[in-house]
Amino acid sequence: MLHRAAYDALGLNWSYEAIEVTAEQLPAFLDGLDSSWGGLSLTMPLKQAVLPLLSAASELVHQVAAANTVLLPARRGENTDVVGIVAALAEVGVRRVSKAVVLGGGATARSALAALAVLGCRTPTLVVRSPSPETLAAAARLGVTPTVTGWEPGVLVGCDLLVSTVPAGAADRFAPYVEHVPVLLDVVYDPWPTPLASACRGIVVGGAAMLLHQAAAQVALMTGLEVPIEPMRAALKHSG
Repeated sequence: MLHRAAYDALGLNWSYEAIEVTAEQLPAFLDGLDSSWGGLSLTMPLKQAVLPLLSAASELVHQVAAANTVLLPARRGENTDVVGIVAALAEVGVRRVSKAVVLGGGATARSALAALAVLGCRTPTLVVRSPSPETLAAAARLGVTPTVTGWEPGVLVGCDLLVSTVPAGAADRFAPYVEHVPVLLDVVYDPWPTPLASACRGIVVGGAAMLLHQAAAQVALMTGLEVPIEPMRAALKHSG
């Protein structure tokens, strides 16, 4: 709905469909695309599986080791998750962060670390059972030095931003401890609100805001045109 609303506003006769593709099917799928394709949006695990299949990639893709966007026919990888996080936080007035806590250690967490670097926080706390080598390597490339820890409520003391990058349900057990967190970004957008979001009494930013802004950045990359963000926002509200 987000992409289609943008295309309608731009007067483009473009289509945007959801296609189920496994990591194993991705090489053949890419090889089968013709010149009518403008680009692809990728979800996990394809954000990582696509990397060796790209002809080129932005510096950000190399840094976070994840591409959520492929521009065609050039097969250039881009990452709009980072700008999606930064823009979603900017909408609620968060433009600088001093002490952040990130839940999770996957591809979205790597994008969150990149976004935090943009916002001035290079020493976040990363709450994860066991950090992946990819995430630690990405942090090093980004100039970010996270403190890696398991969960205990004390990690939230003094933080000005909590970012949950884990799937729906995975952060529910943290809900009793987030009441006084000043700002929460929960990347889940369905179902919404999550127990984590409902428990927080501070500013809550949902995954829908991140989804909106990363999609707007994708539209800009794929079309080369100025993005009509308000029709996209209206489509998002209508869908939710």
